[in-house]
Amino acid sequence: MISRTRLLFSEAWSSITANVSTTFAAVITVLISMFLLGVLIALGTWLLSYSNHVKKGVLVKVYFSSTATKADEYETGLVLRHDPRVKGIKFVSKAKAFAIESKAYPELYKGAPSNPLPDSWEVSMKKADDAPVLAGEVRHDFKVGSSRFPGVNDVNAGGVTTKRVLTVAKWVSLTFLVAIVLLVIASTLLIANTIRLSIFARRREIEVMKLVGATNWFVRGPFMLEGLLQGLVGAVFAVVLLVVGKTVALPAVLPHLHGGSDVHPLPFAVNAVLLIVGGLLLGAAGSGLTLRRFLQV
Repeated sequence: MISRTRLLFSEAWSSITANVSTTFAAVITVLISMFLLGVLIALGTWLLSYSNHVKKGVLVKVYFSSTATKADEYETGLVLRHDPRVKGIKFVSKAKAFAIESKAYPELYKGAPSNPLPDSWEVSMKKADDAPVLAGEVRHDFKVGSSRFPGVNDVNAGGVTTKRVLTVAKWVSLTFLVAIVLLVIASTLLIANTIRLSIFARRREIEVMKLVGATNWFVRGPFMLEGLLQGLVGAVFAVVLLVVGKTVALPAVLPHLHGGSDVHPLPFAVNAVLLIVGGLLLGAAGSGLTLRRFLQV
């Protein structure tokens, strides 16, 4: 068993050293693919986390007219509270709203002769995507004169920021995904080509091995190991580059990323493990593709 394993690694190493330039190209391609994949995973998971953070802050604000009574406000709040899509509601009086806005925009509200702000309900949703739907229903009801939401004269879904974040996240993820798919295909084909060249260069040895009784898997072993090693080395170097990038570039980028404490990418250790596994799978895919199509043993 030990001698077979030693022979397996010896044959794989001989094949790698015999095709140094092609092997180097395959490793570099895997390195680039896995590096960009690591960046995609980090950026994509951060954007997803940030979009979820923004969604938590989406509120439907229901404003009352100056003629609305306390009974109107209470009845509207009761309807909103019992809506199955609503997570919770909070009443904001015009005095409290004025205090909040004055603190946020002191130049605008300083010296105001009166309070122009209305009473309102702030409605948090179980699902942020339901906010525009609820706002549309409230807006439709008070425009047609329905008594379902008495005293209401305006509503704001507050979903513009969320839509922008989700749109940007979708396009960034799509762009990276297309690039990664193209690089993964290129890496697989290049590894496959490397294995194919090795097979052609050693076809006479393979014929002799078959004549003396070598099994198909014994013949295939060195080529499979060669592809796995190429994928593994490329992935390991990609992780090293990501560590360098995390150490050097990330401290300069972090101050410009405005998010809450709950906004974070996938842990780096998990990302690194995924890249190593991805590199091995990439090498196995390249080897398997060639062995299946070109190694007729």
